[in-house]
Amino acid sequence: MFSDRTFTFLNALKHNNERAWFKEHQQTYEDDVRTPALQFIEQMQPHIYAMSPRLTAVAKKVGGSLMRPQRDTRFSHNKSPYKLNVGIQFRHFQVGDVHAPGLYVHISEEECFLAAGCWHPAGPELNKFRQCIDDNPNSYLKAIEQLHAGGFTLDGDKLQRPPKGFDKQHPLIEELKRKDFIAIKPLSRAQITADDFVDFCAAEFKATQKLMGYLCFALGLDY
Repeated sequence: MFSDRTFTFLNALKHNNERAWFKEHQQTYEDDVRTPALQFIEQMQPHIYAMSPRLTAVAKKVGGSLMRPQRDTRFSHNKSPYKLNVGIQFRHFQVGDVHAPGLYVHISEEECFLAAGCWHPAGPELNKFRQCIDDNPNSYLKAIEQLHAGGFTLDGDKLQRPPKGFDKQHPLIEELKRKDFIAIKPLSRAQITADDFVDFCAAEFKATQKLMGYLCFALGLDY
């Protein structure tokens, strides 16, 4: 599956981030990056469905769990055409975009990690999370406890001030300030290239299931 060749390609792409170079090395990308990623998704599928049948694990080149290599440069000063990472998202089927509750695997030269939760949710969804934390704090705290026991930490952006409608003395005000509800656990290259990487990920993601269930509950989604 993933191997040192995966990282070799990503490193080479970092120094040659141009369409002509990528086209010239398309077969290397297929052999060392995309094919291993699709194999990983296919082998993860039963583990993902065992955690929740509402999550998707689709091993397709386009439109599945593997995120496309092309960057969206329309609103960016950085016009480099390609991402320097492999991104794989097992997202909730009822929310069909990158901001859906989901599980995520990130592989790059710079950093590798597992993640779970919601990244950059829109305003209405963010408000639902905050209201749910206010209404159901104990379940949220149990989800955080499970994350920490599994080596995950909540990361992402935060507001500088309390969100509108919440007192600055609220006992969970730092949680209510969150703009992302994403749990992250770093990975090593050795873990990613190991023969048991699929089983490893399946075991690690179990520590995120209370958070995933909580976020889906807040959005009115089954999990």
